[in-house]
Amino acid sequence: TDNGNLYGAIEFYKECKKAGIRPIIGIHTYLALRKRTDKQTGVDNRRERLILLAKNEEGYRNLIKLTTAANLEGFYYRPRVDKELLEAHASGLIAIAPAFDSDIRRLVLNKDNAALEEKIQWYRSVYGDDFFVEISRHPEIEGHDEAMKEVAEAMRRAGTPLVASQEVYYLAPQEKAARETLLRVNSSGDPGEREADESDFSFPGAEAFETLFADMPDALEASRLIAERCALELKLGNWVFPDYKTENGTSYDDELRKMVLSGLSRRHMVMSPELETRIEYELKVIRDKGYAPYFLVVADLLRYAHESGILTTIRGSVAGSMVTYLAGITNVNPFIYKLPFERFLNPERPSAPDIDMDYADNRRDEMIEYAKKKYGADKVAQIGTFGTMMARGSVRDIARAMGYDYSVGDRIAKLIPFGSQGFPMSIDRAMEMVPELAKLYKDDEDTKAIINMAKKIEGCARHISVHAAGVVISPTPLTDFVPLQLDPKGGKLITQYDMHAVEDAGLLKFDFLGIKNLSILADSVDRVKKIEGKEIDIENVPLDDKKTFEMLTAGETGGLFQLNGAGMTRYLKELRPSSIHDINAMVALYRPGPMESIPQYIERKHKPALVQYLDPRLKDILANSYGVITYQDDVLMISIKLAGYTWLEADKLRKAMGKKIPAEMEAQKTKLLEGFVKNGLSKEKADKLWSLIEPFAAYGFG
Repeated sequence: TDNGNLYGAIEFYKECKKAGIRPIIGIHTYLALRKRTDKQTGVDNRRERLILLAKNEEGYRNLIKLTTAANLEGFYYRPRVDKELLEAHASGLIAIAPAFDSDIRRLVLNKDNAALEEKIQWYRSVYGDDFFVEISRHPEIEGHDEAMKEVAEAMRRAGTPLVASQEVYYLAPQEKAARETLLRVNSSGDPGEREADESDFSFPGAEAFETLFADMPDALEASRLIAERCALELKLGNWVFPDYKTENGTSYDDELRKMVLSGLSRRHMVMSPELETRIEYELKVIRDKGYAPYFLVVADLLRYAHESGILTTIRGSVAGSMVTYLAGITNVNPFIYKLPFERFLNPERPSAPDIDMDYADNRRDEMIEYAKKKYGADKVAQIGTFGTMMARGSVRDIARAMGYDYSVGDRIAKLIPFGSQGFPMSIDRAMEMVPELAKLYKDDEDTKAIINMAKKIEGCARHISVHAAGVVISPTPLTDFVPLQLDPKGGKLITQYDMHAVEDAGLLKFDFLGIKNLSILADSVDRVKKIEGKEIDIENVPLDDKKTFEMLTAGETGGLFQLNGAGMTRYLKELRPSSIHDINAMVALYRPGPMESIPQYIERKHKPALVQYLDPRLKDILANSYGVITYQDDVLMISIKLAGYTWLEADKLRKAMGKKIPAEMEAQKTKLLEGFVKNGLSKEKADKLWSLIEPFAAYGFG
């Protein structure tokens, strides 16, 4: 159970299933003393607790509704439920009054027998045989076992079943200090809540538990009984789509086909056999996978953006789709740039399509409001994300929580290098990479104490916030799928699940990314109109503008996105770009690894006689880049055309290259070389081709 939320439920469920353990999902909910809507200072900031466990899927759905209402309606210091909510969503749940902070314990110890009897009757009327009172044993906490004895006697008199249980916050007793330090770091924790210095909330294990409760076999038996009653089975990864209404009730597939064919005239294209083959192939893949509604929703969002003058663009592999180009989703003709559809979606790919929609950042909220208006405010929310304790931050936070001066933690943290996207830095990795840090750890006791503690909390979730782009749109109210709450900082409606758990729960993520550069471009268009009286169609800027290439050749690159900076400017002056392909290539090659190919690219552009191909099959792939491997796509096409890879295998190669894991790359190298030789390359040429591919292993650009 999480406290007042379901943050970890899906991840926990999957981990249990993987380990062959029956998952028991629940919440440790907070019970308002009066109504959940009462929020009076000095009265309603106190609350009691109740454990709710899901017996089945109905119980799990009720947990979602309870924790959502607790957060959206009952939040006052903590998310709170009340009697009305518990009565409305009791089905499929087991309720346990916990050993600490429960209304049952309070009434027993206050000797308020009439109120106690009334409360027990109420619990029985709501939960029937699924109501239990928890007994825990903590001889180390003064007065606790005596209190438990009183509770047990009162419950036996009332005929209410007891259950032997214990709150567990860490596995071993020696991890207690780490939890207490984490609570001091984490503002959402209550360091003082119920924690006495001598308390032990570690995991006791079955044998220790049986010894602890040897005198209460019925309470031990109830623990087993509850575990057996909790038989939750979730069907994960069955996606549902927003309830998109088609014209005249036509099928989603027919509606998409109609949209694509009507796009031919808008794109000034004439149907040719090659084009028809490509369209039919893509539509078949989309139809077979059942993804047509997803494409219709994205197309509608972008239609609204264009009609409302909101500057928008699409990033990523979806540019390889002719269907999206004709449907008005993308603005790049994949024929001209030889972009493969399979990089985006192929029959073998198990994961759902992912179309990243970029919007001018000062108008992104208008797009979310449009989605709410079209599909219903109860069906649209932004996705939550969890900030975790990263290496540098955990060192600083731990030093502060342990009472050290800021300068002590700061000195250690500054020795830890920054991680890169997808490759976060860990404390262990930093110790291997930075000898000075390793020496400080060895020689300085304070550093050792701080780092040892920081390693224990590194990777723990610190807070929930709003995902930069993710939005979910469901066909029915969101609480049929995911629990909701408000973003603690901005008050936006967000999911309690992160983007991975959201998709496991059945909802596809739509990326609405706010991009500052799009706002700047939109503003530039407005200024030109006001000052010069000219209408600029930013979506259709001529790609053969002579003055633009002259400007780049002259090195006038100040303020140009991705083409400025001393190194890039020097290469542009040497290259003297004359086509959009030259600009694309420079952006792709100007990064560690591929950068070593830039001089060869420039030389071949100016001396076409130098263009050569290791194998004739490479010409079709590399003609636009003078025979130089330039893009990650080139590597994928080479693996398919020259090593006999399927698209699924090529996708695995791409992921391995992106992860930069040496062992994985070595395995891919062996497989690729075998494929090259099997498909007609000599051993020497296969090795040579690998040496050209290898620089792209870490930094290949699409």
